[in-house]
Amino acid sequence: MKNPKIIYVLISLFCIFAIIAGIYAQFIDADYGGINVSKEEEFNTIQNKSNEEIEAQFNNLFTNTLNLGNYDTTGIQKINQEENIVYSIYDKTEQTENYEINIHIPVININSELSNSLNQITQANFVNKANEIMTRENSLTKTIYSIDYTAYVNNDILSLVIKSTLKEGDSPQRVIIITYNYNLNTDTQASLIDLITIKELNRDEVNTKIKQVCSEANEEAIALQNMGYNSIFVRDMESEIYNVDNASAYFLGPNKELYIIYAYGNNEFTSEMDVILFE
Repeated sequence: MKNPKIIYVLISLFCIFAIIAGIYAQFIDADYGGINVSKEEEFNTIQNKSNEEIEAQFNNLFTNTLNLGNYDTTGIQKINQEENIVYSIYDKTEQTENYEINIHIPVININSELSNSLNQITQANFVNKANEIMTRENSLTKTIYSIDYTAYVNNDILSLVIKSTLKEGDSPQRVIIITYNYNLNTDTQASLIDLITIKELNRDEVNTKIKQVCSEANEEAIALQNMGYNSIFVRDMESEIYNVDNASAYFLGPNKELYIIYAYGNNEFTSEMDVILFE
C-alpha cells in the first residue's frame, strides 16, 4: 500500500463502483415503479396526466360495448336470455331536415327491481328525448343528438356509463352523463365510498383531488371570462357537490380505474365537464 499508484487505482475503482451502484439503484427503482415510494408520492404520480388528457381518455371509452373480463354471468337471471347483462336495445343513425341522430341505447338485462328502476332512468333521460326529436314536425331548428355507452365489471360491480350530446338550434351544446354502479353480488347500487374502498384509496385524498381539479378548471374559466368570453361556464366552488359524499357520477373503468365525473350539462346548457381519475 506504500505504492501511490495502487492507492489511486483503489480509489478510482471505489468511485466507479459507487457510480455504478447509484445508477443501478435508479434503474431498479424505475423498473419496479418505485417500490419504496410513499403512498402520497404514488398518489401524486398517478395524477400527472393533464386534465385534457384525462378527459380525452374518458371520451374514448364509449364503444357501445360491455367488457366482462373474466366475470361469469351464468347465475344471473336475465330478462332476455339471448343477450348479455348489458346490451344495446336500440341503435339508429338517421339524418333529416329536422335532425341528425346517432343513438345506441343500452339496457341492463337483469331480472330485478333495481335493474328495472335504472332502465327507467335511461328511458326518462335519453329515450324520451330521442322519441321527441324524431317525432317533431316542421321544426324551425335543427337538432343533433347522440347517445353512446360503455360498461365494465370489476369486483362484482357492473358499471354502466351513458353519454349523450345534444345541440338544438342556436343553443349551446350539452353533454349529459349518467352512471350506474350495480353490485351484482348484493343486488344494490354501489356508492362512491364503496368504489373508493375497492380501490384502497384515502377518502380525504380523493376529496382533496376533486376540489383541486375542479378549482383549477374554474380558475381557467374565470380567466377566460375576464378576457371577454361571456359564454364560459363558471363553477360554484362553494357547492356541496364537490364533497365526495355528494358526487353523483362515478364508475370503475376497463382496468379498474376510478373515474369521478362532473358533467355540468346534466343541468345546464354546456358541454363543460371535470373528470377526476384514479388509476
